[in-house]
Amino acid sequence: MCELLYCKNLPGNEGVIYSICWAPADLNCLVAGTSKKGIFIWNYTTNRITQRFHEHGESPVFGVAWNQSDSRRIMSVGQDTYCIIRLVNGEVIQKYRHPEPVFGCDWSPHNKDMLVTGCGDMKVRVYYIPTTADAPLKVFTGHTAKVFKVKWCPLRESIICSGSDDGTVRVWDYTQGACICVLNGHTAPIRGLLWNTEIPYLLITGSWDYSIRIWDLRDGACIDTILDHGADVYGLTSHPDRPFLIASSSRDSTVRLWNITPLVQPLEMNIIAGKPWSEIFGTVETAMVPGQNPLMIGRASIERKIKQLELAGLKDVRPQTLKVFSKFFSQPAGGNNLWDLVSVVQGMDDALLGENYSKGIMHVKHLTKFKASEAQTLEMAKMSKFGGGIGAPTREEHLKESAKMHMQLGNIQRYCEVLVELGQWEKALAVSPGVSLEYWKSLTKRYALRLIKDESDEVVPFGVAVGDTELLISNFTTRGQLFEAVLTAQVACEGTFIPQQNSSSSPGIPNGTDLPTKQEEKLLRSCVQRLADWYFYNGSPILSACCYLSKDDVKGAIGILIRGHELELAVAMGTVLGNVSEQTYLAIEYLSRRCEHHSKWELAIDLLKLIPDNSLLLAKCCSRCSASKDEINSLHKRAGLPSTEDCLTEAEKLKNVINCFECAKYYLLSPSPEIGLNIGLQDVKKKLSSGYWDIDEVFSVLQLISCIRSDKLEQNNEMRYEVLCLCSYIGALMAIRKGYDQIVLFLLSLARTLMQRHNLTLPITDQMIEKEQKAWNVILNHKDERSLTFEIDVTSLNVSPDILTDFQNLVKKAGVEKSLVGVGPDLVASSHLPSHSDVHISVITGTRIMVSCKDVT
Repeated sequence: MCELLYCKNLPGNEGVIYSICWAPADLNCLVAGTSKKGIFIWNYTTNRITQRFHEHGESPVFGVAWNQSDSRRIMSVGQDTYCIIRLVNGEVIQKYRHPEPVFGCDWSPHNKDMLVTGCGDMKVRVYYIPTTADAPLKVFTGHTAKVFKVKWCPLRESIICSGSDDGTVRVWDYTQGACICVLNGHTAPIRGLLWNTEIPYLLITGSWDYSIRIWDLRDGACIDTILDHGADVYGLTSHPDRPFLIASSSRDSTVRLWNITPLVQPLEMNIIAGKPWSEIFGTVETAMVPGQNPLMIGRASIERKIKQLELAGLKDVRPQTLKVFSKFFSQPAGGNNLWDLVSVVQGMDDALLGENYSKGIMHVKHLTKFKASEAQTLEMAKMSKFGGGIGAPTREEHLKESAKMHMQLGNIQRYCEVLVELGQWEKALAVSPGVSLEYWKSLTKRYALRLIKDESDEVVPFGVAVGDTELLISNFTTRGQLFEAVLTAQVACEGTFIPQQNSSSSPGIPNGTDLPTKQEEKLLRSCVQRLADWYFYNGSPILSACCYLSKDDVKGAIGILIRGHELELAVAMGTVLGNVSEQTYLAIEYLSRRCEHHSKWELAIDLLKLIPDNSLLLAKCCSRCSASKDEINSLHKRAGLPSTEDCLTEAEKLKNVINCFECAKYYLLSPSPEIGLNIGLQDVKKKLSSGYWDIDEVFSVLQLISCIRSDKLEQNNEMRYEVLCLCSYIGALMAIRKGYDQIVLFLLSLARTLMQRHNLTLPITDQMIEKEQKAWNVILNHKDERSLTFEIDVTSLNVSPDILTDFQNLVKKAGVEKSLVGVGPDLVASSHLPSHSDVHISVITGTRIMVSCKDVT
């Protein structure tokens, strides 16, 4: 989810604007082609049109292109059949006439004198300006309808692509003078073309068929189709410094941002694993080899590589490398803010922080400093704007007289109370100190509560005056102003606005010390936590992590990134900070599982090797690999494990030793993993049959035997269903521990279904699960969906004693979670979610998983 901010508005009515193009470098201009007023150059810093060109007459101008190698040249094409090359001063240097209207044009990024056009006569033409003739250098034919869009490849000098109304995209090599690839798949005219600026074979297209397609030109395959737009797709572009972040525009009136990093993995994971540069960067020739993992060859990535080579003299350059490339791959929303806060935690000088730091989530130690500066700036800007007085309110005459009499009699307190009845709070507050300071405080607090009830913004000065931090924080929290709540808590910790309690106290410090009280610290932590939760539950885990960093909670920050599935960012941040190894290793473990999902087994092993105590993790990874015997043995060798035959020998030795876990592990690594499955199952049943069993012990064994290869598991249905049933039940208990409340019922129901359908005989019974399922369902209906089970006072609920007992036993059986990343639902957003057009079926409910996200409009 990203927010697009309005910046500037073009002056005047220019009619339909068909095309725009940025000027190169820092000229702060763009050129636009219009339907009725020709071409103009707009300086967006001064908000003025600085130049107009009318060589096309009254004809619409369909395309414009500013030469990125020679900033003096601008090209335009239009309905009048001409392609016109001019200088920015208006001097026309070349005109190329076409037989029909010209719709598309582009400059070569490799040669400032070469250009390409797309024409209504279904042809693509390449021109070379220095030639005296106006004839094209090459003419390409093959399209069966008008050519609307042309684009020169930024990474391969001789390659051009064209999109046509015939629904095809053709790729041309002008040195060969031929079409080298035809991309079929769209069912309507092509309008958007975009080359990736890092991966030479990636081409992205948009069409009137509402779809965006991503192509691999090495074999012409469409590797992804996006159907989220609800109308014709027109424009495609990418961020110059984040080439895997693309934007699309459509006639459905939305602009959507896409992160295509998953399509170029394992690039980022290779960097995390410390792979050599040769597995990350390459040449056009190596990158275009079919089947080759993606290699980057673009300007933006190479500049980052050069920076890292310059740091080669440092003892450990890896943290800096991960930081630099994390910014390169991650989405921009919150990323820079996060790294600014990492720098603050590391002790960076405030003067070196990014210019936008104060506009995002700041460290708590900077809140008052930056906000005070902001307030002073606003005050200076508005010094000339003083307001007038407030009209006298209408009140009943007898109350006014009563108040006057109380004052004449010297009864100040009663006078104030009558004024309060009249609604004249400010007047009452003005004279209330005549009664006592305590009465003034009491009256001020009452007024503040009244203002809160009336949802007035005026409550703040009165809450500050009496130093009631809790009242202010409660007000801000209720109104959803979580930033203000955090700021108030920090100000209270610094002792800035709380009244002095005695004359000996230091100025601004109410308790005479430089340290906040425990209550103030608690309030600040609570406010920061609320803000972090708000961001997390609204799909912004990076901004949530920023909140944790603002209070120096590095472990909490990495934990929330892991729960938000921002694993690469979690590893990068943990490596840079260097004092959160457990959380960092957990993120690496999860990244390894992602590699397994993409069949990158060797990379998965390499990532696990970054974890010190990795023997069990390596064994589990190798156990899950379904491949040929030679491939599995090669993986064992890479992991430092014995061959499959040697594992079988070791398992046979351990069979006579009372060590079921190790014995099952080696059997799972051997050619006979089903024996290990049986040993593990018998061990779990034995543990569950005892009156007192530890869920952690049972869970660890189930985790191990669940690593059996799927092909072997399917060969024995009885053991398969027993494993599934036990995993469902123990999984439900683990879900209770972790706060995954919404899936507990489904897992318990699945365990019962498997038990009934396959007549399973297990230490857990159907009747027992039924009672626990009923108890959980009753209690769940009485609690907030985001509450944690063990934080609820269930004894206060109106439920039967039997239900309460069953529930308490269930929670006791589940135990208390000692997670490294916190408890509660894990939420993902952005590119980690499936597309609307993807179909994913839940293994629990059997229904399609529906995705909800906010479109950028």
